[in-house]
Amino acid sequence: MMRKKTMWSFLLIAGLLCAAQAGWCETRQGDFYISPMFGGHVFEGNQNIDNGPTYGLGLGYQFTDNLGAELMGNYTTTDSDPGSLDIDAWPMHLDMVYNLTPDQQLVPYVAVGAGAIIFDPDGYSTDTDFLLNYGAGLKYFIYENTVAIRADVRHLITFDDSYNNLLYTGGLMFNFGKDKPAPELAVTPVAAVAPPKPDTDKDGVYDCDDACPNTPMGVKVDAKGCPLDTDGDGVADYLDECPNTPKGAHVDARGCWVVQGVLFDTDKVNIKNQYVQELDDVVTVMNRNPGLRFEIQGYTDNVGSAAYNQKLSEKRAWAIKSYLLKRGISKDRLTTKGFGMNNPAATNNTVEGRALNRRVEINPLF
Repeated sequence: MMRKKTMWSFLLIAGLLCAAQAGWCETRQGDFYISPMFGGHVFEGNQNIDNGPTYGLGLGYQFTDNLGAELMGNYTTTDSDPGSLDIDAWPMHLDMVYNLTPDQQLVPYVAVGAGAIIFDPDGYSTDTDFLLNYGAGLKYFIYENTVAIRADVRHLITFDDSYNNLLYTGGLMFNFGKDKPAPELAVTPVAAVAPPKPDTDKDGVYDCDDACPNTPMGVKVDAKGCPLDTDGDGVADYLDECPNTPKGAHVDARGCWVVQGVLFDTDKVNIKNQYVQELDDVVTVMNRNPGLRFEIQGYTDNVGSAAYNQKLSEKRAWAIKSYLLKRGISKDRLTTKGFGMNNPAATNNTVEGRALNRRVEINPLF
């Protein structure tokens, strides 16, 4: 009989230990708890005592999250077997309790300790036996870390007669203790963030550094916020109709190399003396760029027929070419082309506009 009870005790302990599951931190260092319990008391067969209900109360303290001490007292009411002698039993023991997973909602534990059991038969003197006990249990916290449901099983072994008793109980556990202070988090100082600088024209250069504010959206700019002028003719790339003009060339608002000042009278192709200096400047630019070839382009206003103006524009281009040849520019570097009244540089609706259209332009050939 004793072997069967011992085996039952070990199996119950093993079952309790295998039932653990994950939760949150519940068992804490410094906690004090009270645990009312109720269950059953199983006596050794040769004690001639019936099994009976037992009531218990445990008082415990946690030295660490894992290790604690508990004073447990039980009251068992039963009677003799055979017979009807009422017997009260008082098992009491002080135990060391080890929580296996204190940081879980479901906390399995093992316990071992020593104490005594007092038998008080009705009408007879009491008898006290010292005992050892070991066992295991579970605590399942149902309200944060203060209230838990508890199950416990203990194997009691008395010294005098080597009787084996088994206590199995269930109940509640009420935790009393201060919450652990929350760990201090390292605070990394955050540098003050300056408000973003305005860039009104969205060209990537802040207003305070922008030498050319209000640049049109999407136009490429330099470090100063000014539109790029790749050929350096003073006309921004996004407005330049004649890119790659040689340095030193005189251009109009379109960025095109117009022989400024060399304008022709109506129906004329002759070059006036006052235009010689301008043409000499053209020669200087060409000499500075010996690797370039040039197309001399003639234009007219819209006075007269298209066919007539076409021939007139070709004659004006030849007139400029002839002057350049006389000044030493190689004929291999010069070609001519007439555009007639096409591609006006200004309006033909005014006298001034028509005068600007009677012009010659020079287009570099790369």
